[in-house]
Amino acid sequence: MSFTEQQLRIENARLRDELNRVSALVAKYITRSAIPLNILPDFPFDITATGTSDSVAVPSILEMASRPGGVTESEKPVIAELAIVAMEELLLVAAETDGALWSSVDGTKEVLSQEEYFRQFPRGLGPRLMGMETEASRETGLVMMNAAGLIDTIMNVGRWVDMFSNIVSRAFTTQVLTTGVGGNWNNALQLLYAELQILSPLVPTREFFFLRYCKQHSERVWAIVDVSIDGLRDNPAPQLRCRMRPSGFFIEDLQNGYSKVTAVQHIEADHRQTENIYHGLVCSGAAFGAKRWLAILQRQCERLGIMLTNNISARDLGVIPNANGRRSMLFLAQRMTSNYCAGVSASIVHTWTTLSGAGEEDIRVMTRKSVNNPGEPPGIVLSAATSLWVPVNSQRLFEFLRDERLRSEWDILSNGGAVQEIARVATGQDPGCVVSLLRVGALNTSQSNMLILQESCTDASGSLIVYAPVDIPAMNLVMQGGDPATVALLPSGFAISPDGAVSQRTTQEGGGAGGGGAADLAEASSSSSSGALLTVAFQILVSNVPTAKLNLESVATVNSLISSTVQRIKTALGCC
Repeated sequence: MSFTEQQLRIENARLRDELNRVSALVAKYITRSAIPLNILPDFPFDITATGTSDSVAVPSILEMASRPGGVTESEKPVIAELAIVAMEELLLVAAETDGALWSSVDGTKEVLSQEEYFRQFPRGLGPRLMGMETEASRETGLVMMNAAGLIDTIMNVGRWVDMFSNIVSRAFTTQVLTTGVGGNWNNALQLLYAELQILSPLVPTREFFFLRYCKQHSERVWAIVDVSIDGLRDNPAPQLRCRMRPSGFFIEDLQNGYSKVTAVQHIEADHRQTENIYHGLVCSGAAFGAKRWLAILQRQCERLGIMLTNNISARDLGVIPNANGRRSMLFLAQRMTSNYCAGVSASIVHTWTTLSGAGEEDIRVMTRKSVNNPGEPPGIVLSAATSLWVPVNSQRLFEFLRDERLRSEWDILSNGGAVQEIARVATGQDPGCVVSLLRVGALNTSQSNMLILQESCTDASGSLIVYAPVDIPAMNLVMQGGDPATVALLPSGFAISPDGAVSQRTTQEGGGAGGGGAADLAEASSSSSSGALLTVAFQILVSNVPTAKLNLESVATVNSLISSTVQRIKTALGCC
């Protein structure tokens, strides 16, 4: 047993003794005394993946999380105890090194032993639900933010959504049971609802109602654990498609502006509704695994560090005169990318309608009204999206779509005009992480030049290219350091992921769905036998009158636009 693991086991023993103090913090909300640790039954959550009888009204996860009055008085001490048990489990799962829990498939990928897991952790959520598969993964890396900043970001639900907009469609805090002690987040306990997504209208989102518990273990070491509480409520239980076993982040402050972070994701999910082209990515566990969470965290913290610095990168270009101008441009690009991510998934708040095609390349559309939103033009917005498998390397696809010199090969709206990058701000060390201001040249003098704001970003989990036409006077103000909040944008773009073929094969060779989330997405990206999953999404203002009705001509136009764009991309890449 390593010294670190021995210290963690000592700490875990203290955690159990600490329950009375933590539940006492909750006890001020209830009318009876704090409850001892042994009240938690072995399997307190009587829920199944298929729900209850059709004759019984089954609440949704959102309805359960939003119940008026919050959790009951009798539920609060049980939640407090579950938080302690979940924290203990997270620490052991994150730190285990002796090979009992985690085994290596090929020297790099890890698979969680289900038999050993249930032997070590028989309590908590109980056995795996029927009809569900396990997705378990952990990943460790350096993050360019100190522990205090990371804790603030994760425990503030609004900042958490902003940080992980690629994967968190929406989230809100349903109840705060404890705010922490000592003036920080230590022992803070919250209840949250979250909807997690893949950037495609083809893949159902995952809803969770869960507790989040933050604990400081030493001067420089913190941990934040999430665990589902869907089944805590009275019968009938919700009809679950997924649930979260203890997952979260183990954070060690390195006292140099960086933190060493271990991400753990342990999810049970029903894979039976997964679309064929996303089957490998989702069923391997890579779509929602620890590698994706950590990769996004690393990239976003690097981006944030650049936003806060006054230094000019050697890769920056163009006419942005000062740090405030660069910062305003980055804030505008962040809003653009977040809006794109929020509007392209199969969220329960979206109503997609299939237009045309067959099978994997159906085009889905939806409409919405934009009213009193200074960040968008007012009127009726038509969104269209499709997802498809492309038989090319995902990195090659990303480089092709982000290259302004090749834009005329796929962008119908550029009308064949030359595209020039006139300003650029690097957002990370990877050359693909950059915010650009593009000028689309007119083919004749009767046409005016058009400006496009574009952000491209890439990490081990996938890539994004998001762009929007922008008003020239408004961008001039932004580049002088003006407020970007009033610039109206309707973002369009591309989301790219490896297809998961290598990850899925590795998981199967390793003995089933146990550690697929730790599969090496970079290998999937670079493998000559793998392809890429591409989502193409456009937003178009079809009327500047919010009360107007959508006409068939607008639908036909966006249908033609997205179909032609997909065909041009395939032709340019030799995929026809």
